[in-house]
Order: sequence, then structure tokens, then C-alpha cells
Amino acid sequence: MAEYFASRSPEISRREKAHMEAVRALAGECMVLLENNGALPLGAPGGEDIHKLALYGNGARHTVKGGTGSGDVNSRMVVTIEEGLKNAGFTITTERWLDNYDSCYADAQKAYLEQVMEIAEEKKVPPFLVTFEMPFREPQIPAVTPEDVNSSDTDTAIYVIARNSGEGADRKEAEGDYLLSASELAALAALGQAYKKCIVVLNVGGVVDAAPLKEIPGISAVLLAGQSGNIGGDAVADALTGKTIPSGKLTDTWAAKYGDYPSSAGFSGNDGDVDDEYYTEGIYVGYRYFDTFGVKPLYCFGYGLSYTQFSMETLDVAADARSVRAQVKVTNTGSRFAGREVVQIYVSAPAGGGLEKPLQELRGFGKTSLLEPGESQLLTISFPTASMASYSEARAAWVLEAGTYYIRVGNSSRNTHIAAAVCLDEDAVTVQLKNLFRDEEPLQELSAKGAAAWTYDGEAQEKEAAPKIYLHGADIETETVTYRESEPVWRDKGTVTAWTMDDVRSGKASLEEFTAQLTVRELAEICVGSARGGQGTDTVIGSASALVPGAAGDTTSLLLEDRNVKNMILADGPAGLRLNPHFATTADGRLLVSGDTISGIPMGEDPERTADAVDYYQYCTAIPVATLLAQSWDMELIEKAGRIVGREMEEFHVTLWLAPGMNIHRNPLCGRNFEYYSEDPLVTGMCAAADTKGVQSRPGIGTTIKHFAANSQEDNRMFSNAHISERALREIYLKGFEITVKTSQPMSIMSSYNLLNGTHTANHYDLLTSAARDEWGFAGLVMTDWFTSQDPSFMFGAAVHKYPISSSPLCIKAGNDLQMPGCQKNVDDIVEAVEHPEKAGEEALTLGELQACAARILNVIARSSCYEGSAPYGEQFGELPWIGRCERGEKF
Repeated sequence: MAEYFASRSPEISRREKAHMEAVRALAGECMVLLENNGALPLGAPGGEDIHKLALYGNGARHTVKGGTGSGDVNSRMVVTIEEGLKNAGFTITTERWLDNYDSCYADAQKAYLEQVMEIAEEKKVPPFLVTFEMPFREPQIPAVTPEDVNSSDTDTAIYVIARNSGEGADRKEAEGDYLLSASELAALAALGQAYKKCIVVLNVGGVVDAAPLKEIPGISAVLLAGQSGNIGGDAVADALTGKTIPSGKLTDTWAAKYGDYPSSAGFSGNDGDVDDEYYTEGIYVGYRYFDTFGVKPLYCFGYGLSYTQFSMETLDVAADARSVRAQVKVTNTGSRFAGREVVQIYVSAPAGGGLEKPLQELRGFGKTSLLEPGESQLLTISFPTASMASYSEARAAWVLEAGTYYIRVGNSSRNTHIAAAVCLDEDAVTVQLKNLFRDEEPLQELSAKGAAAWTYDGEAQEKEAAPKIYLHGADIETETVTYRESEPVWRDKGTVTAWTMDDVRSGKASLEEFTAQLTVRELAEICVGSARGGQGTDTVIGSASALVPGAAGDTTSLLLEDRNVKNMILADGPAGLRLNPHFATTADGRLLVSGDTISGIPMGEDPERTADAVDYYQYCTAIPVATLLAQSWDMELIEKAGRIVGREMEEFHVTLWLAPGMNIHRNPLCGRNFEYYSEDPLVTGMCAAADTKGVQSRPGIGTTIKHFAANSQEDNRMFSNAHISERALREIYLKGFEITVKTSQPMSIMSSYNLLNGTHTANHYDLLTSAARDEWGFAGLVMTDWFTSQDPSFMFGAAVHKYPISSSPLCIKAGNDLQMPGCQKNVDDIVEAVEHPEKAGEEALTLGELQACAARILNVIARSSCYEGSAPYGEQFGELPWIGRCERGEKF
């Protein structure tokens, strides 16, 4: 009889209550106050006592807690912004307008579902898969009439703009998506004239065109609330009333217009080509482009207001061959509100050598404690000197070029001052590598030669006056990477004993001895997820786990009886655990009701409920989406969010969380940007590492950082070829992964769907093995994304694609250990490639290559929560390298 780990009680648990309260507290600190002329906080001390609010907008009742697809968490409830404001004691006086929008929404959703069914029938694919490529778009909003305004009986209006997106489709530069719709603009114009206070709340997962909000008269404040999880409505109310002080800062540049992004013309389908994506902007992504080329943003990277004001004074900067350190005094200079401030340190590297450089790059940051009016705090922020290096393709190395490195301290990319100048007398190679990512199609990359960079009054004088610190290049150590040449074959030594996993865990047998006893087919079974059926939807997201319905999949249990190799359970994220909130079984454990849906469409047909049915419940907490968490600039806060997820993984016996996602926000229209942190690799890497440390603080469970790598496009995502230079890859798109691996050692990495310079990432040896393992020291397992090496026709119909799917045997050759969710053909193809290499051609495998993949999976299983007494996974690595630190002094 199957053993399920879910609760038999539908009642809300103490864990649920505690986690929702924790999420409510942390979500408000992630929100970014973009504009405020004194309208916020509502009901401030000494201000007007506001009891009634006029509430409008598509996100008021239909608040988006997080994006769609595998990143959507099935929580018990979602607190809308309307409900949150009511819970805070406000009376909403625009029920008639909200009811009218409800009617429009219901009609639009009905028409959408009918269209989905028609397309599914035409393409012969499951209906819920159609929603991935054609997400629901909110309808046009009703007009705000004089009657709405007159009957609202208040001088304060709140307008909530909501946007949603998800995997499988990119966003569009269109009204109702990136652009505000004509009806939204008309409503905002009317509200700005009709109400004394008009507050806009952005319930969005990514950047939208906020430029009109600066132009419409009467808009009093703009709060970027993001998508803050299932308790989001309460968190928004807390931020609006000052119960929580918003202290978030942007982790993306918000452009004045979409065309200002250097990737805009060719992104995804904008140029009519979704097969090949050319990263012609090179290293100039986000603020690196805007600042270097002097393009004025609407809101710059790192920007965010507070309900109070701060001053910042750099007291000291020191540097040596190992690290750079800055001591900064931050003071709350306001008189009414407490608040927190973020100190950001940027470095301008010398551009006179052989390498172009961005104007400045973020190298360190830290956040104060909550400071009361008049209070101060010292932050000491440090980062490795080697982190200022640039990648030279000509030298295949990270190089600190000779010259002056200006240290800039401030609270955004456009509000810094030069605090010191580090002068290096000669070039220093910090890491000697080899080039791994050559593209057969050379790119014509953007060059900053002749560009007029952003500057500010007094910058030249600051450079002249900056204290100088002199370093010798000869004192900086060079690390030289050694790359493996081949995987050895392990031979059974003829031991009579058939080793089990218990023997490996006790030290009686080595992992090598255990692996050497396994047959080729047993090894192949280990390297393929537990699904062994055809290509149908029974193994799609949310339906592939045997014991945790809603989990994404399991590793095989075929070696459980003979070898005691237990199977790991893998569940989606990254905004919490994605499990079925309710399911039912027969008395003997046969699953009857899976209860999972995507966009309101069941993911499969459930068997009829029987008289002896047993109900189970798996209510998980939806935490804020990754972009919102990153906006906190608080690694302790993100680690706390990770611990929330880790605790729920323990409760439901999930071993691997398929998160965090950490691709770079190259372009604001990527459909999955909400799952990722930032346009900046340092912020991305630090956030993912903090998330990982939080999750992996619990015994035997781990994270799966994804999508490795350059997954910046959702349209045609399984067949898109990303063309990127080696330097841009290493400095922008791989750097975050490198930081996370080195500083937190996640249990797993998930390869992406796309091709990288002509090779599927799932089949890319230099990406998965040479870079991740040999260069960075990754010690866990690598897995594919779902169906990467399986026939995808059941998802897309009989579509013809420019590039083929990735190869199952080549996954093994590349060091992609685990193929998910798995099918029998994967196993058979791997066995054939080992046993009959003469027939396999380029897909031929050695026994050593297969043993290496299986051994890495077995090593993780042995250290996992599959077995009692497992320690936290990260503890096995001792003290890990660091990339940045912030020490907070006592407040004074």
C-alpha cells in the first residue's frame, strides 16, 4: 500500500499560520516606493484619518499572487488587495465598479477557455498546454464614471494595475501587457482629477511602461507591490499604511520607453525570428548599457524611495591584493518615520587597456537595520579584489587590467559618489581558464567606443580628490584550473557481497565499489526519472510523482528492494512548493483525484471517486516571487524565505526543490522574469545563494538552481538558439550561477531548454562539466528540464522546428546526470549507446561516463533526507568561498 505524506485534516495548521505571518512581514520590505508626494502612508501620524477608500483597477479583486505555469503555487487562499485593505479597517466605497469589472472578467475568461479548447482540439494536444503558449490576458476595464466618483464618498483613490505572465510565452509590447491600456490611462486621468489623493499600486511581476504615471496630473504616489504571495493583499495594506515600511530598491532598470533596451529590436519574436537569438549587446545589459551610453532611464537600477530620508557618509575605503572594504555611515535624517537604507558600491574599471568596460558595475552592497529618526549605523561592506576583473577571450582568463579602479558609494546606480581610487600598476591574471563557448556565427557586438557616458556635476573633481590606494599586480594570486580529460571506468573487484546504499552510508563500501557492481541497465535506470510510460500528459508538471501528488517527479525506485536505493521527490518552485492542495485515494492507496489545474484547466482526467475514498491535503505557502524578494537587497530576509520553503519540504517529504530560478533579466518581455531576480549577476548570485542556504539549512534537502543557462526567451523555448560571446556569457549570464555554486553548493543544477551557440545546454559538456564542475567546483547532480530529451510532439503537435531536440545519450556524455521526468526510450537509448557504441556514432558512450552520472546521483541520494539522520547538505563542504559581505555595526 502506498504511503502518502500529506495531512488528512483540511483545517489550517499552525505551520500555515506561522508561515503566512512571516511572509506578510517580509513582503512589505521588498516593495519599492517609486513616487510619493506625501500621500503615503495612509493615516500617517499627525495626518488625515482616512476610513474610506475608492478602489479601482484589474488587480483590486483579481490580485496576482505570482506568475503562471510551474511557478504557480497552489495555496489555500489568496488575500486580494481589496480584502487586505478591508482587513486593515478601511471601507471600500466602489463596490459597484468592482462588481462591473468582475462581470467583464468572467466573460473574458469564459471566451478564453472556449478558445483554448478549440486550439487544443485542432492541434491534438492537451488543453492546459495551450495556456502555456497563449496565456490569459485581463479584459479592458470599465470606465470610471462621475457616478462612481460621487458615490465613493472619499477623497482618496487607489488604482491597482495587475499583470501576469508565465512559462511558454513571452510578453508583448502591447496594451494591457507591457503598455498600459487606453482604458487604464483614461481611468487614471479621471481619478487624478477627481480625487485629492490618487495612489497607484503595481501588482506586476516585471517591468511595465510606467512613463505615463509621471505625466498624468494628480497621481500622488506609486507603489511597486510586485507579486507577494498568497497573503499579498495584507502585505500591500501594511505597506500603504506604514505598518511595514517599504525599503525595496529596483533590481532592474525601468526604461523611459521599451525601445531604449538594447535587446528590444531583436528580442524573441520582435524581429520575426524565434529560432536564433543574437545577444549583440554583449556585456551591456541593464544599467551597464544605460549608464555607459548615457541613456536616461525612467527609474534607475537600485532606485527606491522611503517614508523617511537618509544621509550617507563614506568614512573609509581600504584595499589589498585580497579584498576591498568600505565603511559607510548611514543616518535616518527624517523626523517622523523609521526606515532602512541600502548602500550600493559600484566600481568603474579602467577602459584604456585591451578590454572595453561598462561605466560601472555593482561589486558590493548591504542594508541597514531599521533606523529610527536620528539614528545612525555603520556598515562595513567588503568584496574580493579579484571580483573587479574582466574576462579576456584573447587570454582565456579573468584579468585585472592596469589602471585606476574608482570606488563609487551610493544608494542607486545614478546616485553615487567616488570614495576612493584603487591604482593597479600592472595587469594581473586572477584565474587562468580556457575558452569554452565558441560560436560558429561570430557576433557583431555593441561597442562603447565614442559613447557619451552618464556623468554628474562634480564627478571630475571627485576623481581628482579621491584618496588613492596603490596595489601591485604581482601580489595578486593567479588560480589555474585543471580540466578533467575523461571519466574512468570502475570495475567490480569480484566481491561476493552485493553492496547496498546502507553499506555506502556506513562506510563499509565506497561509492566507487557500489557503482562498479551495477549493470549498464541499472545505471541507466538511475539516470532517468521514474516515469516509464509513453509521452503522455501523465508525466507533465504536477503529475509525475507517485507519493506526493503535484510534485514534478521522482527518481527511480527500481533499486530499492535489492540495493536500498531510495527515490528522491522533486517539486516545482520558485515562489514556494507547487503541490496539489487536495487529492483523494482509495482505501488501499490508489490515487483517485489529483486536483491539479493550470489556468483553471485540469491537467488530466481523474478516476471516479469511490465510496471508500480517503482525502489528503497539502497546503503550501506562496512566498513573494523572486524579483520581489531580490528588491529587498536583504540576504537574511531571502534566507528566511528559503527556510519557509525548506520547512514545508520536510513536512511533505520533498527532497529537491526545482528552484531558485536565476536567469538574467536581459529584456523585460521575458515571460518568466518574475521567477528570476535581476538584470545584475551579483544580485542574482547572492540572492540564489541566500535562498539555497535557507532551504539547505534543513537536513538532507536541497535546491536546484535553474535554468542553466541563457534561458532569456520563452517563445519557442525548447528550440531557440542563443548566440552569445564568451565574455558576455561569463560576465553576465554565467556569473550568477558561478557565485551561487561557489558560495552555497546547491544540491542540483537544472539545464535549460535552449541551445547555446549551436549546442543544446542539456548536451553541452563544457557548460555542465568544464565550467560548473572543473572551474567552479560544483559537487551535486545536474538534471534536465522536463521532456528535454523526449519527443515533444504531444505538447506542440506536429510542428516543424529548425533545431532538433536534445539527445538522451549526449546528456550522459555532457555530464547531465538525471533526465526528467523520464521514459523507457531514454533508458533504452542510453543502454544501446554503451553496449553498441559502433552503432551510436557521436552518441556513443563509455561505461565510465554512465557510471560517473549515476554515481553523482547516488552520492546526492546518500546524503539526502531519503535516509534518517542526514545532516544539512551544505555542512559537508565546510567554509565556502565568499563574494561579498556586509557587517552591521551597532545603531547609535
